[in-house]
Amino acid sequence: MSDEQKIIVDEDWKSRVAAEKEAASRSGQPAADAAESPTAEPAASAGAAQPGPQWPPASFDLLVAGLVTEALVALGQLPHPLSGAVDPDRQHARYAIDMLEMLAEKTKGNLTADEERGLGDVLHQLRMAFVAPELSGAE
Repeated sequence: MSDEQKIIVDEDWKSRVAAEKEAASRSGQPAADAAESPTAEPAASAGAAQPGPQWPPASFDLLVAGLVTEALVALGQLPHPLSGAVDPDRQHARYAIDMLEMLAEKTKGNLTADEERGLGDVLHQLRMAFVAPELSGAE
C-alpha cells in the first residue's frame, strides 16, 4: 500500500469556474471571455479603447470564400494579398482544394441548396484551373 502513488485531484477548480461564471454574469461578459481577457473591462470602462475593425459575421460562405481565395492565390490566378507577387504553388493549391473537398464531404446533407450548389461550383472551377496547365502542356 505504501508503494502506490497517491493521486491528488484538484476539486477547487469547480469553485473557481463557478465564481468566474458568476462574476461574468454580473458584468454581462461571457464566462470564457472574462477568463481569457482580464484587461478588457478596465479598457472599456476608461473609454480610451479605440474601435477595432468591423468583422463580418461568421458564415459558411465566408469560410468557403477564404479557402477559394487561398487556392486562387496558390494557382497564380490572384496576386498574393500582402506581397502582390504572383507565385504559383501547386502543392498549396492542391491542399486548399482538398480542404474544400473535405468541407463538402463533412457537411453533406447539412447545407442549404444554395450553399451546396455554390460549394460544388467553386470546387469544379478550382479543379479545372488546377488541371488547366496539364491540359495545355505547360507542365
